[in-house]
Amino acid sequence: MNVGTLFTKSARTFPDRLAVAYGDYELTYGQANARINQLANALSGLGIRRGENVAILLHNCPEFLETLFACFKAGIGTVPINFRLHPKECAYIIDNSEAVGLVVGEDFRDSLNALRKEMPRVQHYICISEPLEGMLAYEKLLHGQPVRFADVAVERDDLAWLFYTSGTTGQPKGAMLTHHVLMMMTMNFFADMSPLGPEDVILHAAPMSHGSGLYGIPNVAKGAANVILKSKTFDPKAVFETIQRRRVTNMFMAPAMIKRLILSPDFERYDLSSMKCITYGGAPIYVEDLKAAVRKWGQVFVQLFGQAESPMTISYLRKEEHLLEGTEEQMKRLTSAGIPRTDVEVRVFDDHDRELPPGQMGEIVVRGEVVMKGYWRNPKATEETLRGGWLHTGDLGIMDERGYVYILDRAKDMIISGGENIYSREIEDVILRHPAVLETAVIGVPDETWGEAIKAFVALREGKKATPEEIINFCKDHMASYKKPKSVEFIDSIPKNAYGKVLKRELREKYWAGESRRVR
Repeated sequence: MNVGTLFTKSARTFPDRLAVAYGDYELTYGQANARINQLANALSGLGIRRGENVAILLHNCPEFLETLFACFKAGIGTVPINFRLHPKECAYIIDNSEAVGLVVGEDFRDSLNALRKEMPRVQHYICISEPLEGMLAYEKLLHGQPVRFADVAVERDDLAWLFYTSGTTGQPKGAMLTHHVLMMMTMNFFADMSPLGPEDVILHAAPMSHGSGLYGIPNVAKGAANVILKSKTFDPKAVFETIQRRRVTNMFMAPAMIKRLILSPDFERYDLSSMKCITYGGAPIYVEDLKAAVRKWGQVFVQLFGQAESPMTISYLRKEEHLLEGTEEQMKRLTSAGIPRTDVEVRVFDDHDRELPPGQMGEIVVRGEVVMKGYWRNPKATEETLRGGWLHTGDLGIMDERGYVYILDRAKDMIISGGENIYSREIEDVILRHPAVLETAVIGVPDETWGEAIKAFVALREGKKATPEEIINFCKDHMASYKKPKSVEFIDSIPKNAYGKVLKRELREKYWAGESRRVR
């Protein structure tokens, strides 16, 4: 089934219900579907055909959703790009994806126009604002086009969304998410995360090129309202104002966004009681931050664990399990990534791809209908990552007797010191308990005696003070001595990529002199 048909069906069933809100601008499902059909007709008129790709580089806006579903309906693959990336990173993705069209916003128009030579396959530049010479105007393109469009028949393995990995360890790779994968992701969402209905109001505050956009598909399937935050940066006050004004019931957030919301002095000034479900994922959340969020907002949180290769569909921790008090086993689960999603299998493998028993650490692997088809134009990486019919996530963890998944670290972030395997995430969790610490990242640095020594980078809360010795002793008081940092460096902020994931490769760079991380 063509995933774009979900919009067609909701427009037929709920033509007068709110589909999109952007500040004071509103579109019903009937109106939005007509514009989507006009764009699908326009793209087809330009000669863009089923099986070709169109890149999308926009801030969150109604045109993002329109382009996404117009391409779906026309059988055109979409390449959504995070607007926080550097223009050259965007150009790399556009060229690598072999996109023949690009829908671009005003803020990126000039920089991408200057990089045209690096994107020779792009034939059609479509600008949602005033176009430059050689570009097409989005609204003019829609004008006069028929408001009806016959959704193209697609095969289950036809590309719908080319999701580029965040590139925390190198160049990003394009995970091929097919129409079938996105349909299965949608069904998976209803089964585990939230049933949704036409009365629900979903806020898009996180980038729609990532989780928020993917979860726009279930919203559309149920005729829910998509409220798009009219802000080019993440503004907690604007989020609160929108929740109160629109009576928002659901939203997707990265952990860093949740932390900014609960630390905001504006939190208590707004009526946020309409919120039913906040889905969070895309990066690790530390247990102390999670407890603080539950204290402030209550049991509205659902954690998901996934990645571009299996779009947010590996495991989940239910709202009811976000407890502040309970048995030792219940409180331990708050540190987990929950249980496998309904239609996926999750296992833990050793270095020889053999399944490990409960409680033993290995690589988390996944199998199911929600796993990507493979990496775009990268058979070697596809074969390695999908070997044996399992998606090898690169995450190290354990699964307990009841099936709860505990993520210990990224395989590439594990520190080996004196022959001991040490998990940076465990140390970071402890450091974050210190009242002066805002955020931290732990890496291994070269050490002639131990192979690697533990180094912690720490950003302090505003107005707070601490010394390296104080942080090291704090760790010693809360964990085995061999796991404590050997050195601590205070920095203003921890470097992160466009999705909020910590860029440990940047922190390692000066210590490993540009070489691949190794143990001496």
